[in-house]
Amino acid sequence: MAGSRRDAGWIPAEVNTFVGRQREMSQARTLLTRSRLLTLTGAGGIGKTRLALRVARDVRRSFPDGAWVVDLGPVEDGALLAQTVLAALGLDHKSALPAVTVLVDHLADKQLLLVLDNCEHVLEASAVLVRTLLAAAPGLKVLVTSRQSLGIDAESLLTVPPLATPNPDRPPPPRAMMRYAAVQLFVEQASAVLGEFTLSEEDRLAVAGICHRLDGLPLAIELAAARLRVLCPQQLLGALDDRLALLNEGSRAAPARQQTLRAAIDCSFVLCTPQEQWGWARLSVFCGGFDLEAAEAVCAGEGLAREQVLGVILELVDKSVLTMESRRGLGRYRMLETIRQYGRDLLRLGGEETAVRRRHRDHYRELAARAEADWFSARQEAWSTRLYLERTNIRAALEFCLNTPHEVDAGLVLATSLWGNALGAGSLDEQRRWFGQALARDAEPTPARARALWVDGWLALLLGDISTAQARLDACQDLAKRLGDAESLAHAVQFAGLTALFREDFPAAVCLLEEAFDRHRATADLWAEWTALFLLAVAYCLTGDPRASAMAEQCLALCDAHDARWSRSYALWLLGLQHWLCGDTRRAIPLLQDGLRIVRSGRNLLGAAQCLEVLAWATAQDGRSEQAATLLGAAQTAWLSVGIALPGLGRLLHYHSECEARLRGFLGDSAYAAAAKRGTKLTLDQATDYALGEPPTTPTTPTTPTAPIPEAPPTPLTRRQRQVIELLAQGLTDKQIAAKLVLSPRTVEGHVYRLLAVLGFDSRTQIATWAVENFAPCQGEPDESGSVRPGAAW
Repeated sequence: MAGSRRDAGWIPAEVNTFVGRQREMSQARTLLTRSRLLTLTGAGGIGKTRLALRVARDVRRSFPDGAWVVDLGPVEDGALLAQTVLAALGLDHKSALPAVTVLVDHLADKQLLLVLDNCEHVLEASAVLVRTLLAAAPGLKVLVTSRQSLGIDAESLLTVPPLATPNPDRPPPPRAMMRYAAVQLFVEQASAVLGEFTLSEEDRLAVAGICHRLDGLPLAIELAAARLRVLCPQQLLGALDDRLALLNEGSRAAPARQQTLRAAIDCSFVLCTPQEQWGWARLSVFCGGFDLEAAEAVCAGEGLAREQVLGVILELVDKSVLTMESRRGLGRYRMLETIRQYGRDLLRLGGEETAVRRRHRDHYRELAARAEADWFSARQEAWSTRLYLERTNIRAALEFCLNTPHEVDAGLVLATSLWGNALGAGSLDEQRRWFGQALARDAEPTPARARALWVDGWLALLLGDISTAQARLDACQDLAKRLGDAESLAHAVQFAGLTALFREDFPAAVCLLEEAFDRHRATADLWAEWTALFLLAVAYCLTGDPRASAMAEQCLALCDAHDARWSRSYALWLLGLQHWLCGDTRRAIPLLQDGLRIVRSGRNLLGAAQCLEVLAWATAQDGRSEQAATLLGAAQTAWLSVGIALPGLGRLLHYHSECEARLRGFLGDSAYAAAAKRGTKLTLDQATDYALGEPPTTPTTPTTPTAPIPEAPPTPLTRRQRQVIELLAQGLTDKQIAAKLVLSPRTVEGHVYRLLAVLGFDSRTQIATWAVENFAPCQGEPDESGSVRPGAAW
């Protein structure tokens, strides 16, 4: 026994060190002072029992008659509950009276904490017993662990969350990682298995990945650590794709439900009704959370009507299969990855996976189409937020389209519907990967393909891939003519005008964009019409056409008429650019600052980059050189967050170079570099505050989550890797890097992927940002062939 008779109670002794849970411990103690019934809920294996035992041990001296733990796991018949509790209290039931009567009589005058562990499988009987005991014994408090609440009056609930895990892509150094409870538990269990285990730099990424992929679930982490007898951490991480099969052996002394991960989840599954089981399986297709609208669209089907889905979700939340959270005012539901994998297995076994994934794809295709149709409106920022929240589901839908026969065209429709949001939200590399794969896999001459060609070409232009953009233009024009589709023809003409604009063939650009504007007006596509008008105004602006100011004002007026704030930031940038070109910084600067105020509230990263860039030029022209250099550094970080090294349009890049040279001349290279570096360290909010002359914003989680940039890579870089990084920082594509280094594009792609792994990043943009912030070019050094490439070293 853990306690003596003086303590008048019984709590099982702890076998392992108790890890983490300080916050939950404090919450539980507080709730027990306010309530007579506290139920700890959470998924199977999440540590409810361990937490309840520790809480009981901490508070037992507050109860003169002690704290008593009753394990209800072995009880199969609810009618035996009272008798089981009597036995746990050390009382023999020899009376002819019902066990519940004897129990009530015993507890009536006691001041006691009763812990009822594992109630979910006898939930109704547990609820009746607890209600009876609380009514009869005013000095009694009850602490319950269950995957589902008892659902009776005066019940307080505390949901036990997973253990904290480090970021799997960018974990901190080993010593700092040990602050995470999931890592502490893994290291402790690994030491028990191996005799000794110290978290090393070599194992850091693997251990962070293991803890993250196992959702910080204590049972899963303990079972995984046991596998270190036969697998190293790196091998263990790779084997977790089928974690339910891998983690199939635990302590023989543990209850059956805790001996394997599947057994723990099986216990939750059998508690569900058939409809809830169907819902569990179908909801497993979602990635990273979902809302009610999505759940109803995907779950409704055989055995489950649409109007029943909400009830099923409520039950699954109550049974700890789902968790509910509020994100930016939107209610969303989430499933732990381990529980999701269990559901995916059920979906495959039921033969429903393809049908349900198609419904999932159809929902997000329809959502993207609605966003596009409603884009030029007061709901631009709301749509941007929603699409950002759904980004992992959209990726899953695109993967389904690319990996399922006859579904590529649907993937093209989905991807092209997102183009307006993608322009400002960044991740242009990712967008181009989707388009590249889809266009390569299906060459059917459809309107969806025509649209994908011009969208991918547009993105290629922004990223400086001129050759690919020209190839896309040629294919788009040819297909649009073959289809004879008015919308495709209008976009082909606009794309041709944009390409001419990037080539600085302004007469051709103006002619083509005027034609595109007329064509879009004829098809009544307001968003496309505004885009053509904007590009035409840019062309007028850069050529000194006297119509430029009026056209820019027309762009702004159209935004105001439809309350399209996202687009309004572009119009303000355009007007600011026009006034700057005319030498009127007094009018240009307030317009650019207004544009920044707008982009701060949304996720328009491209708009932010544009406004910061031209604001730096205007500030330099006003003679505030140090401030201009800082703004230029902030603009550089903003460009990189979009996926673009610098302003892609040739004439704008020329203005950028002129501004930088002017500032270096005024400040000197050293002072300029220091001011610009300060700018690169600013978040978008901080850069906006700086540009507006406001007090700096206290750093918080950015609108677009970004990872801390490491000061140095965990392993030394090869010379070839340093060469690739330098060219990435210049904004070059894989093809352009391949040409400069005399390599194949596939070899360069391999170098980039290895660099992502070495540096702990997930995009080439982050590599470029890291290079800009941490290194400066120095003299060249020999490459593998022995020749010297200027600037190839750091």
